[in-house]
Amino acid sequence: MDTVTRTPSPTKTILDNAAANGSFKTFGKAIERAGMGETLRGAGPFTIFAPTDAAFDKLPAGRLDNLLKPENKEELVALLNYHVVSGNTTVAAVGKWDTAKTMNGQSAPIKLNGDKVSIGDAKVTLADIASSNGVIHGIDTVNIPTKQ
Repeated sequence: MDTVTRTPSPTKTILDNAAANGSFKTFGKAIERAGMGETLRGAGPFTIFAPTDAAFDKLPAGRLDNLLKPENKEELVALLNYHVVSGNTTVAAVGKWDTAKTMNGQSAPIKLNGDKVSIGDAKVTLADIASSNGVIHGIDTVNIPTKQ
């Protein structure tokens, strides 16, 4: 696989591992603003397709700041839940799927091109960061749900 795999800590939660990784600062901030931190520190298991900081940087100017405003919390929750799938699934297993049923209720298309997995418009760039309550796959684009 052409993705980078970080040494995970399976004793830490998804959010702890995301914070320790250093590539998911914006994702962590958005999760806390959305009020989803307690859930993602819970038992799970969750498979998170977490946009990296570089992925958030690709959003149109002002979009992230707007999403993080308290009055846009519902939209932020819908967007973040589009990056969460129930279960603890490795990227190899995800690559066998056609779609992933996300926690916001919508399905995101999965594509396997050679050994590279993508979900929606995003490519998996960091794979299989194991955690006590699931797994994180870093992605290079923030996927936007079709409806919120």
